[in-house]
Amino acid sequence: MELKKQINLAAGLVSDRFPAVSDIVIHMTYYRKTANPVLMVRTLNLFPSSYALFKMDCMTRGCDGGGFDLTSVVAGMVKTHKKAKKGAIICHGNIDTQASDHARIEYEAVIKYK
Repeated sequence: MELKKQINLAAGLVSDRFPAVSDIVIHMTYYRKTANPVLMVRTLNLFPSSYALFKMDCMTRGCDGGGFDLTSVVAGMVKTHKKAKKGAIICHGNIDTQASDHARIEYEAVIKYK
């Protein structure tokens, strides 16, 4: 719990890192390599008062060092003043019994500017 608090504080607020942004919405679909590939659909809403934390954990149990970091995606969009972007990210974490590309997300990020 204390570690998560420190990570949030280190990330700073959206308003501090991206002052021109009024809100960010990221739609994500988590996939895994199984017979039922869709693990979860998630929408993340970030406001100026939200922490500027764009790294999501891998949802596969036992994944070590994996996850999905959208920090560079959001930063690149803000830098070029882009309003929407779609893409996919593969988890490169380690699980003894599964391939290194055991999970991925497909995302759509939408940013509204002031």
